[in-house]
Amino acid sequence: MHFFNSSGVRIAYVDLPPTGADLGEPILLIHGFASNHAVNWVNTMWTRTLAHAGRRVIALDNRGHGQSEKLYDPAQYATSVMARDAAALLDHLGLGRVDVMGYSMGARITAFLALEHPARVRRAILGGLGDRLVKSAALPANIAEAMEADSLEALSDPMQRMFRAFAESTKSDLRALAACIRGNRQSLTERGAAAIACPTLVAVGEKDDVSGDGPALARLLPKGRALDIPGRDHNLAVGDKVYKQGVLDFLAEA
Repeated sequence: MHFFNSSGVRIAYVDLPPTGADLGEPILLIHGFASNHAVNWVNTMWTRTLAHAGRRVIALDNRGHGQSEKLYDPAQYATSVMARDAAALLDHLGLGRVDVMGYSMGARITAFLALEHPARVRRAILGGLGDRLVKSAALPANIAEAMEADSLEALSDPMQRMFRAFAESTKSDLRALAACIRGNRQSLTERGAAAIACPTLVAVGEKDDVSGDGPALARLLPKGRALDIPGRDHNLAVGDKVYKQGVLDFLAEA
């Protein structure tokens, strides 16, 4: 594990070399809420898949997550701030434009990175995020309350229970996650989505009731396309083989 300083915040990341023939095309991976680089990308075999395909794979723990610094002020989790962490990591590694894939909250961060730092993103993959990017905040506000509840058993709402159980399984700092939910609530306008110029793949599970409509978002993006992940919900889509093959095909095109 490596660390760097992003505007005073200690951010953890891994930097993995390709195991296949080096394509000279790094990819940056940005995980979702309450996850970390290992749960989202290593355990699902994404890092191995991409490295075997000849990619240098860089994956960070978002602020408030994993081994990165925990912060308790919601303002520290604005999506643009988290996107700047990703850009700062590329600066730290001396990289210019790279491919970027995010999942769920990480996809929202990826979209903001592509819009606000267009010189850094060659191609974008938005996994687990559809038109909620432009229609609403990342997750319901009551997820913060779920993080602050006395216990999982005290919760009855299914979505609150799902995210609290996941946060506990990843041994997350629940107070930091509550601040993250309250601060990471920015959406793009349709005009903003239309200004994302890079080729973008929108990949959403067919049974995903968290992300919104994937094809609807893809239609808003000038170079967008949709990938439906058959039979998968928000959680199970992450490591799906159709998702992986679709991403590899997309990355191989340009």
